[in-house]
Amino acid sequence: MAIDKGHRFSIDFEDAFPQGLVMVGEVSPDNEYQSREDRAANRPVRQRVDEVMGKRQWKVMVTDPAETRAKRASFEITLLADVQPVPTTAEALPGMRPIELDGLTAEPRVAGQGEFKYQSYVFRATGFKQATSNAKPSRSGESAKAA
Repeated sequence: MAIDKGHRFSIDFEDAFPQGLVMVGEVSPDNEYQSREDRAANRPVRQRVDEVMGKRQWKVMVTDPAETRAKRASFEITLLADVQPVPTTAEALPGMRPIELDGLTAEPRVAGQGEFKYQSYVFRATGFKQATSNAKPSRSGESAKAA
């Protein structure tokens, strides 16, 4: 039995991020690349649409406090929704807020270059849910993102 490339696995937020996530900045549209010619011709910027769900793509930068490797601690998550998702929590520090994601999926991929490749995931979610403070303790420094 083979699993097709690009398959998205549903995953509980608490299993993927046992200490939660911290959103850095704001939610912004995930726009398609616009060439120099497109800009010169004043063509409108188009927002990406997810090919599986047919929803608009939004992006948000997050930090995983459970990640021990600094280069892998911050990454981008794609939110799939018709309208811009709004976080449900208040800022803990200016520009930073704890978040929990709803409808989370993980798509495995290979990251890195040359002989320094590693297992990584592309995370997508359908929106935010109210963050709770009962995060599970880290399991001996393991991270669900990279192996």
